[in-house]
Amino acid sequence: MNSPLVSFTEISPNKTSPRNHTIDTITIHCTAGHLNVRALGTHFADKNQQASSNYGIDDEGRIALYVDEADRSWCSSNAANDNRAITIEVSSDGFPPYAVTDSAYASLIYLVADICKRNSIKKLRWSHDKALLNKLDDNSELRQNITLHKWFAQKACPGPYLEERMFDIVAKVNALL
Repeated sequence: MNSPLVSFTEISPNKTSPRNHTIDTITIHCTAGHLNVRALGTHFADKNQQASSNYGIDDEGRIALYVDEADRSWCSSNAANDNRAITIEVSSDGFPPYAVTDSAYASLIYLVADICKRNSIKKLRWSHDKALLNKLDDNSELRQNITLHKWFAQKACPGPYLEERMFDIVAKVNALL
């Protein structure tokens, strides 16, 4: 099941169907350029790009679906991460710190909370520690269930703006959960 918050859908051919892991992680990306949901959909529809994400959010806060949650997007430069994560591209400035609009940020909070609720992620956790990747706590839950694209590839993604706000994102999402 996909998010009911979606207002635009363009399913990308760039995916692996089905994913091979339960959804237990969120990976937030920045687009490194202002793209509306249609433009990002067109980008992901191009087989030559060999890239996609599950969701996208534009500057107006509109949410799009590009890869069904049941399928793995090609987003994080890491198949293992993309098989367990829902990936979200957020429209941003094309230069550091890759800031996003208030509308995009607000939609991101609601989308992540919705994803967590529907996928039985009881609590979003962020420690800003790559060493905690896929590590479980005493309750068999991930000690950290947010990952960064830059941990898997030489990229700035999600950019300083979103990375510096991960603790805020977690707090706001958990308040909704």
